Amino acid sequence: MGYIEELREIVGHRPLIFVGSVTVVVDNLGRLLLQQRKFPNGAWGIPGGLMELGESTEDVARRELYEETGLSVDQLNLINVYSGPQNYIKAENGDEFYVVTVAYYSEGYEGELNVDKSESIKFDFFYPDELPGNIVKSHKVILDEFLAKYYSNKKLSKE
Repeated sequence: MGYIEELREIVGHRPLIFVGSVTVVVDNLGRLLLQQRKFPNGAWGIPGGLMELGESTEDVARRELYEETGLSVDQLNLINVYSGPQNYIKAENGDEFYVVTVAYYSEGYEGELNVDKSESIKFDFFYPDELPGNIVKSHKVILDEFLAKYYSNKKLSKE
């Protein structure tokens, strides 16, 4: 049992604050890796997850990316930190929480893409101008900022 499950046993469904990390992986063609998640409703998102005790946000980003995809990255570059009332979530089971998300990007990766079927339907790389429509709302905010901030002057579409 992980930290969050142990904490939930103590506090029940009360609102909590969690810290998590996501990693936007950019391949050598300028495409972004997205995860089609089982929950919520097959929406697309950025690989990532919540912090365990003793981890740094960089540790979380690397661990979650590897666990979910089988890929590893060296260099993590900070996009931004996202927090506030817009990051409130009430899960289907009644658990309430606010997430502080630290978003990173990495250009390049190592390993073979492997889907963890317990969390994901599939993974795919998308050109920025061909992103799917059903993206997790908070992840869409991150992707929009990432693309505006770091790729506004680069050509990232299919030839």
